[in-house]
Amino acid sequence: MPQMMPLSWLILFLFFSIMYMLFNLMNYFSFTPLNNLKYKKLINIKMMNWKW
Repeated sequence: MPQMMPLSWLILFLFFSIMYMLFNLMNYFSFTPLNNLKYKKLINIKMMNWKW
């Protein structure tokens, strides 16, 4: 829309950029990781000697 002045495009860009960053920050900090000590699985490593 050529009728809009450039300042309003800049304000729109800044507004949506700030909203995007706030949304990402809220998602990042609201994530609570599970306690890994409860769900720790033992990894069995079977040593195999390859004979060529």
